[in-house]
Amino acid sequence: SKQSIHTSGHSFSHYFLSTIFLSFFSSRMIPLFLLLGIVGTSWASDRTIYDFTVKDADGKKVSMGEYRGQVLLIVNVASQCGLTDSNYKQLKVLEDDYAQRGFAIAAFPCNQFGYQEPSSEADIKTFLSEKFEYRPRLFAKIDVNGDDADPLWTFLKEEQGGTLVDAIKWNFTKFLVDRNGKVVARFSPTTEPFAIREEIEKLLIGKEKRVDL
Repeated sequence: SKQSIHTSGHSFSHYFLSTIFLSFFSSRMIPLFLLLGIVGTSWASDRTIYDFTVKDADGKKVSMGEYRGQVLLIVNVASQCGLTDSNYKQLKVLEDDYAQRGFAIAAFPCNQFGYQEPSSEADIKTFLSEKFEYRPRLFAKIDVNGDDADPLWTFLKEEQGGTLVDAIKWNFTKFLVDRNGKVVARFSPTTEPFAIREEIEKLLIGKEKRVDL
């Protein structure tokens, strides 16, 4: 019948146009899920740093839930790096300036980059205290890349990918976490802590405004 011919033709045209549409975008390496409108959706979107447990420098288990409600800067640190002095000096100032407003720093020693953190956690504590008069919250030495990467750091990289590759590039990569445990920003090793001050203040002010309401 004319109706069946029309329907069949419509189906063929729809199929043909759909095939061209998908081929066009596929050739440009645009994932299908973007075409379906699932932009910004993640199956891990409800996860936060509070889901993880790590070990501190003394080997004791620490739930990251201890940082609930705080703005947190997570950093992989090293004692013999060309970035060591500037980073530790500036991190200390930031923590001194903002600790009373709910800001904290979590330092994770890592020896994966140029073997620049060879000492034990106890020796690292002594080094920081004697050279910088700084006693940050120091955690156990970890790997941040590879098969043995700490699960927290795998999560950090998933939440905030890096340039070209998601792997941590060097010592003093920094992740900024908001008061809800969400990883909101990643900063390269060469980004000095003072350059993050504005981002930290935005997160702190945001919380204070909500409290005032």
